[in-house]
Amino acid sequence: MGTATYTSVEKEFLEYYKQIESYGEAIKLMAWDLRTKAPKKGVQRRSETLSFLSQKVHELKTSDQMKSYIDQLKNSSDPVIKRSVELVEKEYNQSRKIPVEEYKEFVELTSQAESVWTEAREKSDFEMFRPYLEKIVAFNIKFAEYWGYKENRYDALLDNYEPGVTVKTLDQVFPKLRDDLGILIEKVNTSTDKPNTDAILTHFPKEKQEAFALKVLEKMGYDFKAGRLDETVHPFAININHDDVRVTTRYDENDFRMAVFGTVHEGGHALYEQGLNKDLYDTPVCDAVSMGIHESQSLFWENFVGRNETFWDQYYELFLDYAPESFKDIPKHEFYRAINEVKPTFIRIEADEMTYPLHIMIRYELEKGLINEEIEVKDLPQLWNDKMEEYLGIRPEKDADGVLQDVHWSDGSFGYFPSYALGYMYGAQLKTALNQSIDIDEAIRNDDLSPVKHWLNQNIHQKGSMKEPLDLLKEVTGEGLNPDHLIQYLTDKYGQIYNW
Repeated sequence: MGTATYTSVEKEFLEYYKQIESYGEAIKLMAWDLRTKAPKKGVQRRSETLSFLSQKVHELKTSDQMKSYIDQLKNSSDPVIKRSVELVEKEYNQSRKIPVEEYKEFVELTSQAESVWTEAREKSDFEMFRPYLEKIVAFNIKFAEYWGYKENRYDALLDNYEPGVTVKTLDQVFPKLRDDLGILIEKVNTSTDKPNTDAILTHFPKEKQEAFALKVLEKMGYDFKAGRLDETVHPFAININHDDVRVTTRYDENDFRMAVFGTVHEGGHALYEQGLNKDLYDTPVCDAVSMGIHESQSLFWENFVGRNETFWDQYYELFLDYAPESFKDIPKHEFYRAINEVKPTFIRIEADEMTYPLHIMIRYELEKGLINEEIEVKDLPQLWNDKMEEYLGIRPEKDADGVLQDVHWSDGSFGYFPSYALGYMYGAQLKTALNQSIDIDEAIRNDDLSPVKHWLNQNIHQKGSMKEPLDLLKEVTGEGLNPDHLIQYLTDKYGQIYNW
């Protein structure tokens, strides 16, 4: 795949694309700074700069020069170039449909909106954020119409994050998953042997949590020479460039689970980015195949490794080196049961494994309604609370615990949320496939997670975006999307924890 085999036109195309990558690096570094370190007074100017740089990227992606490369190379004999051209042509066609000034206005709006969302969340005041969200929704509706769709307007947005998946797909899979989860949750609720979490919900200094989280990232194989860990309001991972992949987390000194499992989750995203094939660097295919596949990696590490009983058998003593003294009185198995308690919670990123997908379905249904103009932004708090009560049996008393909890709407990411649930299902299928050649528990007991990381590198990360997500899933697991693997995993694990 090395550049030595490329023709002169192919090399020119890759050099041209490298300009886009360079602007993108600056944009991502500024975005990371906005969400972690930037002073509030600098937001307005930073938003304008981001808008300017994004406009430059838009111009490069939609230029006559790009069209010339697409026309010359779409039948290239090199598979990397051919796939690269397919990807840039799709983006070219989409981007050309959006007027440059509208795109610039959208980028500036979302850059400002994130800061407003942060303040609105702190004050639990949806009305502060509402005018921005109304404009963001209007832009997404307009963009979906520009791009076009076959059956449902929301499909145009889904395609940006999960190519090949449609509303029709989700509306078939999600109800089945919801029904199966409902049966399991009922078993949990009627169990007479529930975990006790009182002992683990104790003061745990942030500095100690961070020290343990860093140790776990190290065990996972995260390359600290190519990354770092920082604090933010809403955790995320970001690849500034292929050798600079950063992780962020959030600390709660009264519940360490937020930071520990959040860091493992974002670390899973980072391992994907750090594991991309170096031969594909500076090509359009050196990227994750989809957000759902990306999420499969973060949830794989968070749940199938980090919440695994064998993981805590192996590393509980290490954990106690950082934990408060009171944790030493908690039997290891009871600790494991406590960190895996199934209990509805308002905040998605704090949700347990079993109720987590229900949070995604709430957002999906609301997003679909907004984009299809069946509901209005002003009604979101009430609708959100109603759905949370229907699906999870709890009702938020403030916006910060409900409609304002996630950052994604502020940056315009409509169509993104379904990838969380899809990723969970993908991840369970990948776990089944991985276990056919590698025993995850044995790797943990050997204090060597590198075989797991290597398998994921070879089967997922190294492939970049050479294939569509469902095609990659079928290649690796031998079947299409199948939620039964996730349900079986949850049934086996929680049957033991709750003794049903």
